[in-house]
Amino acid sequence: MKNVAVIGAGTMGNGIAHTFAQSGFKVQLIDINEASLKRGIETISKNLDRMVAKEKITEEDKTNTLNNITVYSDISDGVEYAGLVVEAATENIDLKLKIFKQLDEDCPDDTILATNTSSISITHIASVTSRPEQVIGMHFMNPVPIMKLVEIIRGYNTSDEVTNTIMELSKTLGKTPTEVNDYPGFVANRILMPMINESIETLYNGVAGVEEIDTVMKLGMAHPMGPLQLADFIGLDVCLSILNVMFDGFKNPKYAPCPLLVNMVRAGKLGVKSGEGFYDYSESKKAEKISSQFI
Repeated sequence: MKNVAVIGAGTMGNGIAHTFAQSGFKVQLIDINEASLKRGIETISKNLDRMVAKEKITEEDKTNTLNNITVYSDISDGVEYAGLVVEAATENIDLKLKIFKQLDEDCPDDTILATNTSSISITHIASVTSRPEQVIGMHFMNPVPIMKLVEIIRGYNTSDEVTNTIMELSKTLGKTPTEVNDYPGFVANRILMPMINESIETLYNGVAGVEEIDTVMKLGMAHPMGPLQLADFIGLDVCLSILNVMFDGFKNPKYAPCPLLVNMVRAGKLGVKSGEGFYDYSESKKAEKISSQFI
């Protein structure tokens, strides 16, 4: 279990790789896009630099963390010796099913297959493998190196042994694992996304402006970040995807995404990652400043 493969070098993937590597694990960071791998390592290095500057870690810690990470652009090569695989690809069910079919073929028989999905059924993902008892959800929170919570989601067939192993493993990362059952959105997003969606509806209906809505929630409800700014940070496309999964799963109109959210995603206004969402992040320094609040 000292060898951990992470699929996807995006925001969540590089954060997960960073966290395991900093805890002494050998990490194989895998992404078919070599440019994404390069950006992922650069992001990890920058985040480690911030931690050094804040005296949370030493320069030696940074060097050891980076030395623990090896990059691969081929899944088969990267998972050859993995005791655990954590998939952190785009929140797309077809893509995840394809990845898990390949992982089932390429990984050793005793490898645990985890997914960082924030809403998609673990049972569905496990169904395309020959080892459903070894498939589990590990839903990390963003930014991964800082946030303590990991939602541990059992699929219908996930074994007690695998669940206990992942619970204990999460603790070695300095995280607080919380076991939840396999229903759309699990706990975190089942509660969070309707709040974000209702905030967007409030804006859509002209009740108040963006900053006013966020100010009410920050100062009135003691939230560290307003829901619209948080949506920008998560990615509006990700928010839309999660809401669609819950709407499809429950057939309940309360999970139907606001038309404003749908239109913004169609227009490419995805939040921090696109440079514009509910706020303007066109200046790269501004987006970096927001990210640096957490690392």
